[in-house]
Amino acid sequence: MYRKLTHVVEGIKTQDGAGVSLTRIIGQPKLPNLDPFLMLDYFGSDNPDEYIAGFPPHPHRGFQTVTYMLKGKMRHRDSVGNNGVIETGGIQWMNAGRGIIHEEIPEQEEGELRGFQLWVNLPAKAKLSPAHYQDMEADQLPVVSTECAEVKILAGSFGNVTSPVNTSHIETQFLDIKLQANQIIEIPCELGKTAFLYCFEGEVRVDGEQVGTGQLGVLENGDTLVIEGGVENSRFIVVSGRPTDEPIVQYGPFVMNTKAEIEQALNDYKAGTLTATE
Repeated sequence: MYRKLTHVVEGIKTQDGAGVSLTRIIGQPKLPNLDPFLMLDYFGSDNPDEYIAGFPPHPHRGFQTVTYMLKGKMRHRDSVGNNGVIETGGIQWMNAGRGIIHEEIPEQEEGELRGFQLWVNLPAKAKLSPAHYQDMEADQLPVVSTECAEVKILAGSFGNVTSPVNTSHIETQFLDIKLQANQIIEIPCELGKTAFLYCFEGEVRVDGEQVGTGQLGVLENGDTLVIEGGVENSRFIVVSGRPTDEPIVQYGPFVMNTKAEIEQALNDYKAGTLTATE
């Protein structure tokens, strides 16, 4: 069962944090969510005025945040004492769970800063799980090279190779693929999982339909994805995950299943108990 495109979505330019310029692909009017994916942002600029202020302290509850740095350095700190820097090619996979307050600030004052942030919803049974995170440097993430492509495995597996990142609570695959011009790559995709690809360099085709630079292609169900490169080398991410098939109620950085749970999150945040372990 080959996966075809259901539709193609263009990202929209916006700002978040303290004025960081970015493109929002999932989490906008044309694609509010794609269960279990709540948001996908792509940021990329060599103008420090567009990124230097970063993302000051802010809370999360009920989902996971994934930050993947294509280029540059981003420092993170959080309410449970973690402090580190994600550098070029590295990834942070954070389970906000019951609650965490964190900040992400560029660790550079010039040069290019480029990457993705992905929000992955948690099932109801894990929304109040303990907060934790994983940082993986570029050399800790496996890369599989074929005759025509280079596949970096950020989460999940490709072939017989598996990423060391533990996505916990929600099955997720996240691949960064460089494909040579006019070549074809075949990617196994588990039946029943939501899947998409986002092209950020060049263009690709799925069953003859084009996905160009800055476009996201939503994929039908199936067990195999065949991607054909364009006339130039291309680079894109392929992401898939098991949907929760549960109600999604979101209020900013809180994502729960009911309005009452959102109100509880707001009350906990105001009371200073959002990150409590009990």
